[in-house]
Amino acid sequence: MAAGAAIISSPSFALNIFTCEPEWKALLAEHAPDASIYSATTEKQDPHYVQARPSLIAKMRQADLAVCSGSELEVGWLPMLQVRSGNPVVQNNAQGMLYTSDYVNRLDTHDHVDRSQGDIHAHGNPHVQFAANDMVAISHAVTKRLQAIDPENAHQYQFNGMKFRAQWRQNLATWSEKAKRLEGKKVVGYHATYRYLYDWLGMEQVADLEPKPGISPTTAHLQSLSSLEPSSFDAIVFSSHQDSRPANWLNGQTNKPIVQLPLTVKKGQSLDEMYDEVIDDLLALFANPVNI
Repeated sequence: MAAGAAIISSPSFALNIFTCEPEWKALLAEHAPDASIYSATTEKQDPHYVQARPSLIAKMRQADLAVCSGSELEVGWLPMLQVRSGNPVVQNNAQGMLYTSDYVNRLDTHDHVDRSQGDIHAHGNPHVQFAANDMVAISHAVTKRLQAIDPENAHQYQFNGMKFRAQWRQNLATWSEKAKRLEGKKVVGYHATYRYLYDWLGMEQVADLEPKPGISPTTAHLQSLSSLEPSSFDAIVFSSHQDSRPANWLNGQTNKPIVQLPLTVKKGQSLDEMYDEVIDDLLALFANPVNI
């Protein structure tokens, strides 16, 4: 785009966008590059557990739009930010509050949950940053919401959204072809962090380092995993925000290859670059299963 066109299409006011996780900051940056976009968490933080700090309340108070995963992922802290910010546009059901999981074919929904089951989300698995096939629907929703909030620049948001979705569809075809060798692979994981990723790639998490969702690994539970049949799983996977010791212990007991995958985008990384990294890490793991 020419410099002159960029100036003409610049927003008449700078949108303030609050995101709960870095992946949504990266997504919004592609749809509204002129906006001021803030993420409440980093790649090293567990988004289940965040302190509702005064600085986060202040950011929420200034927001024209808030974008979060939803499905109770942020239930321990986001409602407090919404209430204490006093900002009417980012309350539930308001135009300025968007939950990406609302536009995802959610996995692992439950009719009934109780605390004895651990950290179970009744509305489905909330780790939708890896719901690759639903990212187009999320993009459509983001585009429409930006247009409603800033109608003067609706055409620019439409252009940006169409550009993102066209590229994403190309990426999906490339990734699906590239990742064919991962189909059928079985792993022991840590939490259900990559549930959507495995579903998309045809992989399966057959066991969890956690005895129950949200409960830290125990010695007794890890011992039980060490007695799994060697043929029942191919590798051990954990995330960049999780304690590596349980995965390393099981690796030492079973001699199964191990990999640490990113939870979300790194600083300055785009969403498709994160997907490239995750797929490449998994392909490298099974191509050259060296223990670490």
